[in-house]
Amino acid sequence: MERAQDRIPQRLRALPSRLVNQVALSANRLVDQALGAAGLRRYHYSLLAALAEFGPASQAALGRRTGIDRSDIVAAVNELAERGLVERSPDPDDRRRNVITVTAAGGRQLEELDRLLSGAQDELLASLNVAEREQLISLLTRVADHHAAPH
Repeated sequence: MERAQDRIPQRLRALPSRLVNQVALSANRLVDQALGAAGLRRYHYSLLAALAEFGPASQAALGRRTGIDRSDIVAAVNELAERGLVERSPDPDDRRRNVITVTAAGGRQLEELDRLLSGAQDELLASLNVAEREQLISLLTRVADHHAAPH
């Protein structure tokens, strides 16, 4: 019986860029499914994670920290605020700007999202043992950091 990978030319199977892209497609699908189970999306998770780790921030600072475009930040913060997961308040230093803070409900939601995403990561990396997972994460981090650094 022919396996799916046997139908792909070896030249393609040996390209790291193609392999990373193929894994990314699976990862995105699994993450979207996991977050969707809670009625949320990646932007929501990114914002809650940034607020939980670094504390209250302006929308502009959140955009810089998460890489989310300014126009998308506004919509995502609105959605989180409607669900009571974040609060907006005027910045005491600049009343024209809002400061976003994660609420207690937002912290609990983030813990649930972490649990859901952990399951997605386990499914994505099911073919790897613990040491291989750690090695893959280390290598991918190095590649990502190299390309994120100014050249």
